[in-house]
Amino acid sequence: MSILLACDFDAAEWALWRPALQAAMPGERFVTSADAPDGIDVAIVANPPAGALAGLPRLRLIQSLWAGVERLLADASVPGDVPIARMVDPAMSAAMAETALWATLALHRGFFRYARLQQEARWAPHRQRRADEVTVAVLGLGQMGGAVAQRVADQGYRVLGWSTRPAALAGVETSAGEAALAPLLARADIALNLLPLTARTKGFFDARRLAGMKHGAGLVNLGRGAHVVEADLLAALDRGQLGHAVLDVFASEPLPPEHPFWRHPRVSVLPHVAAQTDPRTAAAVAAANVQALREGRPLAHRVDRVRGY
Repeated sequence: MSILLACDFDAAEWALWRPALQAAMPGERFVTSADAPDGIDVAIVANPPAGALAGLPRLRLIQSLWAGVERLLADASVPGDVPIARMVDPAMSAAMAETALWATLALHRGFFRYARLQQEARWAPHRQRRADEVTVAVLGLGQMGGAVAQRVADQGYRVLGWSTRPAALAGVETSAGEAALAPLLARADIALNLLPLTARTKGFFDARRLAGMKHGAGLVNLGRGAHVVEADLLAALDRGQLGHAVLDVFASEPLPPEHPFWRHPRVSVLPHVAAQTDPRTAAAVAAANVQALREGRPLAHRVDRVRGY
């Protein structure tokens, strides 16, 4: 059996990933082009080029190295009858929780405001609130969202969790469904977005939804750039409806140098680094699914193509 590696890695990334995959799956044969398509049973992918997974008659598993699979699902050349597994790595969830907690602390304590004041050489302390006086909404309670909600709640914040389907988390007030969303956002001082990107969540934060958020709230987008209508977010920041936005993902990446987010005083830009996939742990996750396939066991984290994640 050959395993096709269809990844858009540069030389430096391959230098990390290839040894990690080989160590996790010793004895497997890895190929980077489908020269012998009849022998390929598994494809391990990271943003594969369109058509890379077509014409593989024995393909039985597409294992993504990324958590998001919207690009795979949008590629009509990806065979519809082959299961796709997304990457769910505890190390990645922990990293996401760290970033979310940092952003929550910075918004809660006004550290972004103090950074602006430093540029003006202004000494202007403001009242310090306790964590239990701050309400944080976590949108999306999957593997990463659940880890984020738990981590933030452990620091003493009032955490409201929202998902499309009911979920339960210790120390988190959870709700589900469209009817619960507007009241939740109206209460939240900080909203952390970890929703999957689907047809239903594209443009999720538009002018209407931003207008319904608590005045002066902070928005932290750790999901996908397409969740936010960028022009609407800029307008909400300019008029003071939102106090600050921490953005890790964007409609166009890398973020173009001329984009207003770079220079907006109420925007903090991260270059899509909230939770990078760690080859050492992600390779083990991929290897476990390859072994499950060999043994006829259920695959972990199989994508529901109808739901989009």
